Amino acid sequence: MIKARVTVTLKNGVLDPQGKAIEGALGALGFDGVGHVRQGKVFDVELEGSDKAKAEGDLKAMCDKLLANTVIENYTISLD
Repeated sequence: MIKARVTVTLKNGVLDPQGKAIEGALGALGFDGVGHVRQGKVFDVELEGSDKAKAEGDLKAMCDKLLANTVIENYTISLD
């Protein structure tokens, strides 16, 4: 079994209203010095088998088709 983590974040230049709201809330809670917050998503995926190259290819396809909107989001894949 292969365990993977996919991290999806907005591309630079894409407006992040949730990140801005979190940034404002942190300041209101007294956390000074918070300059810029971007919000993203994390997916932990378990894949059957032991072929890491196949797993990475499958994960890229999953990201391109469902997990990420590649027009406005980037993704990274890490395998354990």
